[in-house]
Amino acid sequence: MIDRRTLTRTLLFAAASSHTPAQQPPAPKLVPWMYMIYPLEQWLTEPRRILDAWESGGVRGIVIGPLRFWDGPPTFDFTYRRAGATISAFAPDPAIYRKHGVDPPENIRLDPAKEKQLHTLLDDIRRRGWELMLFGPGHYGRRKSAQQDPFGAISLAAGVEDTLRALPQATGVIIDGAGEHHYELAFHHGGDLFEIRDHHRAIYTHLGFDITRMERGMNHLKTRFHSLTPSLVRFHQHGGMLGGMSLFDLNEDALYWLRMRQESTLRNMAAIRTELDRLPRKTKLGTIPRSAAFSVLTTQDYEKTHRFFDYIFPKHYYWHRGFDGMYGTVARWVATLKEWNPTLTEEDCFAVVKLLFGLQFPGVRKLADLENGFPDEFFNEVVFNETRRALDATGDPNKVIAWVSTGRNPHAGDPMPAHDLNRLLVASHRAGLKRFIFHPDVNLGAAEWKVISRLCGKEWNEDPSGYWPADTPKPDTWNGGRKPPAK
Repeated sequence: MIDRRTLTRTLLFAAASSHTPAQQPPAPKLVPWMYMIYPLEQWLTEPRRILDAWESGGVRGIVIGPLRFWDGPPTFDFTYRRAGATISAFAPDPAIYRKHGVDPPENIRLDPAKEKQLHTLLDDIRRRGWELMLFGPGHYGRRKSAQQDPFGAISLAAGVEDTLRALPQATGVIIDGAGEHHYELAFHHGGDLFEIRDHHRAIYTHLGFDITRMERGMNHLKTRFHSLTPSLVRFHQHGGMLGGMSLFDLNEDALYWLRMRQESTLRNMAAIRTELDRLPRKTKLGTIPRSAAFSVLTTQDYEKTHRFFDYIFPKHYYWHRGFDGMYGTVARWVATLKEWNPTLTEEDCFAVVKLLFGLQFPGVRKLADLENGFPDEFFNEVVFNETRRALDATGDPNKVIAWVSTGRNPHAGDPMPAHDLNRLLVASHRAGLKRFIFHPDVNLGAAEWKVISRLCGKEWNEDPSGYWPADTPKPDTWNGGRKPPAK
């Protein structure tokens, strides 16, 4: 017979060992990083309050940059970088650039008071144990010739070494769209698919590519894209790879053009990785490529390129209009194909896009359907698959950090509401994503922070006297200066 003490121990052990659903450990939450985008001044006021709130909401990483201060009121302007109305975040060390064989930057403008504030912010980030990456270096070396430094890798490495000297809190840098070639069919965002731009021509020449053959292949494919008929599309649209080769009439010259674009990107990335690996300090390198569906045409094929980087930040950009959003890009492809081939229906054009990119939007048959927004199936199918492809390509979920934005500045896209952000993050997490970085519309809004904090940490309580996201006015903004009555 079992005595009472033994029976009690047995029952307690059994209770502790049982694995009912209520006792299972909670599933790991998504871990957010935040992008402190320009102008930097917006993050220098009360940085501890911002970081404390973000930490409570689950944030564990920061990307900051470009490393420029604003010369004037801290307001956003698409042209500010071209207008030269900026101040550098630190003074360059000319000796570093000369060591790399490039010329140092000149005519640098500084603001010591803002530099001190920036270091206070960066020190606090590192004190919390968060990872800190920089959106590009603060300066680049000025290369002496294209032959000496065809990819700008030496110039970049000099700038990275100098930047990490000046900002030792950071662990590395991120290059936006490394090696990217154009993938828009229409002339958009400064270029189009069927052109060889001057800087690419110089690289191709240096690498010994047959540019005449590349142009011949490019123009052959361009002609074919102007010569599509309903019968061609409808016969080949379900034919897979071979159907696509026939529909697009891919000959040896067209394939050569596509392969050499890809080869130049691989050599570009290899050159950058080689130069950064020579630096005296271990430097993490990240890149922000287009979504997986577009990455082969942009020559950023994840499976081929991820080995050059410590982190891949796939652009989870899905908005309509503006630039870089998936809905907008597909819409422009469809509209351009229809313009070039008037006998095609819009449904035919969407079929061409599906065969080329593998993209089919749920509930979308015509361009007007894109105005209806995103159904749940879009996130459950398209966003899920794009996330899964990035994870499968790298084979390492810790290497993939989705770069999430919802349109507006600086991409000028149709804004995606908080409901879309929530569905995007949930679908990505379900696909296996562990981390993401949120790219705010210059600053963070209340609805966005509510979604992120609820999914990833302690839900924000919307206390106007505490932390309040700067992109949303506080509730007392419309009180005409009156104070609320005492409770």
